[in-house]
Amino acid sequence: MKVAVIGCTHAGTSAIVNTAKLYPDAQITVYERNDNISFLSCGIALYVGGVVKDPDGLFYSSPEKLEELGVDTKMRHEIVSVDTDRKTLKVRNLVTSETFDDTYDKLIITTGSWPIVPKLEGIDLDNILLSKNYRHSNTIIEKARHAKHITVVGAGYIGVELVEAFQQNGKQVTLIDSADRILNKYLDREFSDQIENSFREKGIELALGQTVTSFQGEEGKVNKVITDKGEIQTDLVILCIGFRPNTGLFKGQVDMLDNGAIVVNSYMQTSKPDVYAAGDCCSVLYNPTGKMMYIPLATNAVRMGTLVARNLVKHTTPYMGTQGTSGLKIYEHNIASTGLTEGAAKDEGLQVEAVTITDHYRPEFMPTSESVTLKVVYETETRRVIGAQVISKADLTQSINTLSVCIQNRMTIDQLAFIDFFFQPHYNKPWNFLNTAGLQALPEIQTETPVHV
Repeated sequence: MKVAVIGCTHAGTSAIVNTAKLYPDAQITVYERNDNISFLSCGIALYVGGVVKDPDGLFYSSPEKLEELGVDTKMRHEIVSVDTDRKTLKVRNLVTSETFDDTYDKLIITTGSWPIVPKLEGIDLDNILLSKNYRHSNTIIEKARHAKHITVVGAGYIGVELVEAFQQNGKQVTLIDSADRILNKYLDREFSDQIENSFREKGIELALGQTVTSFQGEEGKVNKVITDKGEIQTDLVILCIGFRPNTGLFKGQVDMLDNGAIVVNSYMQTSKPDVYAAGDCCSVLYNPTGKMMYIPLATNAVRMGTLVARNLVKHTTPYMGTQGTSGLKIYEHNIASTGLTEGAAKDEGLQVEAVTITDHYRPEFMPTSESVTLKVVYETETRRVIGAQVISKADLTQSINTLSVCIQNRMTIDQLAFIDFFFQPHYNKPWNFLNTAGLQALPEIQTETPVHV
């Protein structure tokens, strides 16, 4: 069996390693444009901020490790075109500019995503940077050394993490987003407000509800960001607007969502039987809504890549879908979320209710007992849990993994009230705060008052 793999970050690495182990006789060739593989882009802010000193730790595999598995690893090779009917590839060696053809029996598409770059006046000025790969991270570090004021455009996870990193390195920072609050896709207002307050206390300027319209510069370098509400003097701009699936090669050949995300079935198979796909180039089944959606996360990617290998010859292990579970640490705030926020649920047209509790996570007689705020979103009619968010100075983020399982298994808010959790004063109370949220949401019991004659 001749297997060709296009792209080698999270999904690609997982697919390649597992394919090599499961099918030792397979002839596996991987094509990768870059000179490195498996870079953990979620660690860029830690690297930029100096928390991670050695960037080698941000790579969990290497071309050499793949070669040891018998994989023909072709770095700095670009796929020029693909014919999924004839099962052929046209390849360019980016070092020599040589082009050649290849064939495959099975094709694995793990081409990932690429940052959204708006077509704005001045976008090509120097010191306007992206944040995606290892090369980007090194460029950000080098440019930031000489910048006094840094502007981050986009208040998603990557944007807010970079803002914190720059501020802690002594930079003046402005964060711009067209939404009226940060992290609006992941958190409801009562959670995002707490992080915004911390940013303001640290002297970070929040330019929210503003859309960038152009950039201006001097001597070829950006020095001003123009928005629909004003202008911001700056030395460096980092674009963190979002990502698009990198799937142009396959347009018209496999089924896609409107944004170009490849549609796969539960076995990671595309609309072409011998073509599989995984990771940020794909759509995923989003369990809270039951729809195929685009949710680029490393956790989804490694699972999907592993499943590609397990299902490449025979469909054995279906994908269970995702809740889009994620976590974040900003200053003293430990934050995590899963599923739909209350706002997102209403945008989906769902009839929902939410319960929010703030409680001490363990008994007050303990030396410390930080408070935790938990919000659980559930459908009004079915009472099915469809989302949750948590924030605390104590690291209680693993509780969101528990709620992810609840969503995965379509549990109700009423069941959450009585799930069996252990009690030990070091860690929690007799009623775990997850139970407490469920208890608070329980409907009242209607009883008839006996009539005495």
